[in-house]
Amino acid sequence: MSAYNFSNKFLLNPAEISHDSLSMIMDKIKNKNIDYADLYFQYSKNEFWSLEDGQVKNGSFSIDQGVGVRAVSDEKTAFTFSNDISLNTLNDSLKIIKSITNQGQSVSIPIPKKNLNKSIYTNSDPVAKFDNQKKINLLEKIESIAKSIDKRVIKVSASLAAQYEIVLIKSFGGNLIEDVRPLVRLSVSVISELNGKREQGSSGGGGRYLLDYFTDEILESYAKKAVKQSLINLDARPAPAGSMTVVLGSGWPGILLHEAIGHGLEGDFNRKGTSAFSNMMGQQVASKDITVVDDGTIANRRGSLNVDDEGNSTNKTVLIEDGILVGYLQDSLNARLMNMPLTGNGRRESYAYAPMPRMTNTYMTNGNNSPEEIINSVSDGLYAENFGGGQVDITSGKFVFSASEAWVIKDGKLDYPVKGATIIGNGPDILKEVSMVGNDMNLDSGVGTCGKDGQSVPVGVGQPTLKIDNIIVGGTG
Repeated sequence: MSAYNFSNKFLLNPAEISHDSLSMIMDKIKNKNIDYADLYFQYSKNEFWSLEDGQVKNGSFSIDQGVGVRAVSDEKTAFTFSNDISLNTLNDSLKIIKSITNQGQSVSIPIPKKNLNKSIYTNSDPVAKFDNQKKINLLEKIESIAKSIDKRVIKVSASLAAQYEIVLIKSFGGNLIEDVRPLVRLSVSVISELNGKREQGSSGGGGRYLLDYFTDEILESYAKKAVKQSLINLDARPAPAGSMTVVLGSGWPGILLHEAIGHGLEGDFNRKGTSAFSNMMGQQVASKDITVVDDGTIANRRGSLNVDDEGNSTNKTVLIEDGILVGYLQDSLNARLMNMPLTGNGRRESYAYAPMPRMTNTYMTNGNNSPEEIINSVSDGLYAENFGGGQVDITSGKFVFSASEAWVIKDGKLDYPVKGATIIGNGPDILKEVSMVGNDMNLDSGVGTCGKDGQSVPVGVGQPTLKIDNIIVGGTG
């Protein structure tokens, strides 16, 4: 389809709104002497299916649409939204803009980056592309695969989520930008039992694909991973506690990097001085072997976007380079106030929220060591292959994460699995304790969702295998 055909069809034409009308509304906003403004239109279609013990437990479908109107003057933001897309709604929204008029102060208008007409994912609809029976068949297939792997598997549940989103952004600089965003995710959870003891394992993945992404091979990989995790935990002993060397596995353990470090590199926290990394630009904040990147341009990834939710092109932004802090993640507001370049990281959960600086796909780049070399170098420590939930304090950088799959390392080998291990530390400190960086960087399988100030957005995380020399482990043994 040609430019704007999706947004015209789903957003503007039903409301009898023309592109000229949007320009007139924006001209009225400019007359209010504000620094920046945008109109954010969104159409979202969501579908969810879940299966448990061969029975469909849930099947839901929803459509939402609306518009958010934002105006910014200095540090003040006026924002209003409505699920009624109409000219009357847009004109009514102008009333709230009066509340932040800067009363004739000089206006600095940032020029948003223009859409480069790139497309890093399909614009097809994953919700409508497959009929309901095919979606259920996917869940039945992965359930069957999981049950066939090991006789100790006694229960399997699976879920499938699909989203089709169309956004249209009218920016202060006059640009009108459309993005069509598919998103799918499939998850599987198993319970295994041995001698009356039960343990759970889970896996899954997805991205900005259609449902045909979930081939038999991919379904089998998810099922095997979930079953493996549950069986390992059946044999697990209580985790040791104390200060020790910890090796983090590649891929999803990058969630620790995301939470304990990535949030601290978002522009708003640093502008306000509430980040552990505030006022540290150009300083050594990590081991010289560490480079951290946020990249919203990776094709088909869960955290990727053609443009951010302000209409700016996403970028590959280096945050830490060879241990030196070199960048922050910025939206238009914080970039302007900090006199720093836009990075294409203005994101919002929906039209009902104002954007803020958020991560896309955040990862640590490769080092020079193989995973085998790293484990072999540890005489006594812990290997955390996978993580569950965690908590972090952005201001201090302190975090607590639970390991869902972990092993004790003895004399350079994985000795036995443990359960109940928690990783406790401080983001800035842990960066300086990294002594070996693997050459096996992986991104997660496509399951990440990030929360901030009540807003959730899809993200990606990743890292190579890491050796951390001194970190506190909370255990049960």
